[in-house]
Amino acid sequence: MSAPTHTRPHPAQAGGVDIRLPWWAIVLPAITFAALLLLIRNPADAHAATGDPALGHLLARIQQAVLHTAP
Repeated sequence: MSAPTHTRPHPAQAGGVDIRLPWWAIVLPAITFAALLLLIRNPADAHAATGDPALGHLLARIQQAVLHTAP
């Protein structure tokens, strides 16, 4: 029993490759790059978040456990 073969609906173009990206594949990296560039230009605007100090202690404990370092 032979299997049916599938052909492309449109023949391949000889001029190049036709790749279409969604809009967010270009916009989101561009926005991220611009935000990071602004933070590098003016680091005084990049304020640390003031949160619960317990979170900082938890992250330090996790880092110590991962790196096997003494406190």
